[in-house]
Amino acid sequence: MKSISAIMTCLGESGEPETLDVLTHCELIDATTLALPPQASLAPAQCKSIHISDLWSESAIIDILNWFDTTNTGYLLWILPGAPVLHSRGIQRLLSCAEDAKPAIVYGDYVELKQDGSVEQHPLIDYQAGSIRDDFDFGSVLLFSRACLAGLAREIKTDGKNLQFGGFYDLRLRLSERGAVIRLPEPVYALPQRDERLSGQKVFDYVDPGNRAYQIEMEQVATSHLQRIGAFIVPPKENLVEDDGDYPVRASVVIPVKNRIKTIADALNSALSQVTNFDFNVIVVDNHSTDGSTEILSEVSRRDKRLIHIIPQRNDLGIGGCWNEAIYSKQCGKIVVQLDSDDIYSGTDVLQRIVAEFDKKPYALVIGSYTTVDFELKPLHPGLVDHREWTEANGQNNALRIAGLGAPRAFHAPTLRAVGFPNVSYGEDYAAVVQLCRKYPLGRIYDSLYWCRRWEENSDSALSLQVSNRYHAYKDSIRTIEIAARQKKSNA
Repeated sequence: MKSISAIMTCLGESGEPETLDVLTHCELIDATTLALPPQASLAPAQCKSIHISDLWSESAIIDILNWFDTTNTGYLLWILPGAPVLHSRGIQRLLSCAEDAKPAIVYGDYVELKQDGSVEQHPLIDYQAGSIRDDFDFGSVLLFSRACLAGLAREIKTDGKNLQFGGFYDLRLRLSERGAVIRLPEPVYALPQRDERLSGQKVFDYVDPGNRAYQIEMEQVATSHLQRIGAFIVPPKENLVEDDGDYPVRASVVIPVKNRIKTIADALNSALSQVTNFDFNVIVVDNHSTDGSTEILSEVSRRDKRLIHIIPQRNDLGIGGCWNEAIYSKQCGKIVVQLDSDDIYSGTDVLQRIVAEFDKKPYALVIGSYTTVDFELKPLHPGLVDHREWTEANGQNNALRIAGLGAPRAFHAPTLRAVGFPNVSYGEDYAAVVQLCRKYPLGRIYDSLYWCRRWEENSDSALSLQVSNRYHAYKDSIRTIEIAARQKKSNA
């Protein structure tokens, strides 16, 4: 008995002939249907077709689910755009996993076909409760369980969000509430190389002002999901942690650094040039630099006693561990403000403006806005990154969907000390911020306060697939922990 109905969603006229041929001749597949855009011509003779308005829209998802309801198979094989090279054995492996584990969704790794003719294994990452970001990569081939899809078209239509971009995102979140989402950690198909941009070029896609309508819609979808699973929280109002002693200065600028001889002098000058009506210092945690950065720091600290040069005794610290060295030190001020070692404040009044924000309301943290520039401070796309998706009403929930919340970040030191930073060099700030915004108010400054330099020595400029996967999985794990904490908070 054939177990699968297949649908191939196409952006062009009639899909990929090679993929279609495999689907129509696979003994496991009962029938194959093409989901075509409205302007497309008729499908090839060997399969049926339906016309959908837009691949990612809510109406398209409903049409596809209604089509599947007319079939008699237990599983839906959904081929997303990307021209995957399929083989029957790969389809069999997905089906075997689905029949054994009974998940809502099964997806698998693939082999990437490079433009130079070479091939490379392309592992994906495991799905977890915290994988709620809208850019989670499932690849191009997914197998869905009929049992978990039952009634979803009616449920989506009843909710009536009329999504233009988030239909598929909404579908997979709803399915994750009904059953497991399982990754098969082996290649089950091949896929031509997709996005060739370096990681440093992709990193700002989610905050591109041109995608504002998309972002608003995705926030609606993610918020509804958090409400359904009991992880939605109202704006927090908990009191800040009480002062835990005297502070030598009102504020400290914290700069973790390792081997930034090309930029550390600029960062120091930017911090030490701040004009304020309060005392401040600059705490630089020098993580055993070997390129001459240490000598620059030592020289400046001799001339200017506001510079606190810390070299940790430990040699196993990431950026988060360096932050801990600063915030738990006796030299730390009551307000701590971030500055990365290759970035620059946009003016001499930045520190004054940030600290003044803490005087308006008992914020646990205040986050500003920044402008992306090259090494010579010439503007780069997307320019101003102000995170206007943050709202006082829902920012604390949307924080679990997005990759970051902006810069510069500033913290109320006693409250931050109760949380601390994980000892990692990616996502350490995100881990602290999502914990804090669960409990305490967060302030925003939407003017640009910060020049964020993008250059070849950025730590995220050209990540390998393995490192990128590790970073994404880590942030998903942070969200998983945070969702559990919020569910516990909601049930208390």
